[in-house]
Order: sequence, then C-alpha cells, then structure tokens
Amino acid sequence: MILFFSLKISAQNSYINQHKPLATELSKEFGIPSAIILSIAYVETGGGNSKHAQTLNNHFGMVGKNTVNSSKFKSFESSKESFRAFCEMISRKKYYQKMKGNLDYSEWLNAIASAGYAGKPTEWKQKINNVIKKFGL
Repeated sequence: MILFFSLKISAQNSYINQHKPLATELSKEFGIPSAIILSIAYVETGGGNSKHAQTLNNHFGMVGKNTVNSSKFKSFESSKESFRAFCEMISRKKYYQKMKGNLDYSEWLNAIASAGYAGKPTEWKQKINNVIKKFGL
C-alpha cells in the first residue's frame, strides 16, 4: 500500500513538474498566475490521467473539433498548444484586463468561476485551492 501511494504521489508530481516551465512561460506572457494555469490543468485532467489529456492533448476540457474521435472535446497537436489556447481564451474574457498581472490567485479563481468556467464553482474553486496548497504553487 505504501508503494502504491508513493507511486501515485510521484505521478502527480511528475505532471506538475512536466508542465510547470510552460505555465511559468505563459504566465509571463499573459499575466495569468502560473498557479492558476497549472492547477486548473491538473484538476481538469486528474493529474494528467484523463482520456482527453492523453488522446487529445486537451488539458482544460475545451470544447471543439478533434481528429481522434467523435467527442465534443477539442484536440491539440501538443500540450503546449492546449495550455496556450487556454490562456488565449482567458485573455478574451471581460475580467482579463482588470486581472492581468494580478498575482492573487484567489481573485483569479473568483473571476474565472464567476464568468461561468465551472459548472459547480464552489466545488471547483475548492479543488483548485487544494492543488495549489498540496503542490505549493
């Protein structure tokens, strides 16, 4: 049991470590905290384990055309393309200009949730907060 738990934590850390440089790069470019980008991707993909992340390179549950199957989720050439598309989507929202460059991730969470990103905003914000705290983002 301890070995299984250790492997699970290692896999979770692997997802964070693999995508952290990209989230940091996009944070600088778009003014969105890397903690927000990375934690949302983590929650949306179950730490990289979702079918959409693995087959479509879709790390944010974005809807659109795909080349793999008939699902409603968009496919991306790479994880980087998915992360960039998410940041571009956020940058088109009404709250973005006011929030850009703000490092307070809780304000970002409230703005994103209030704009309708999550179906259950209270639960979603709690999950994001848990990831941020768990991985020290």
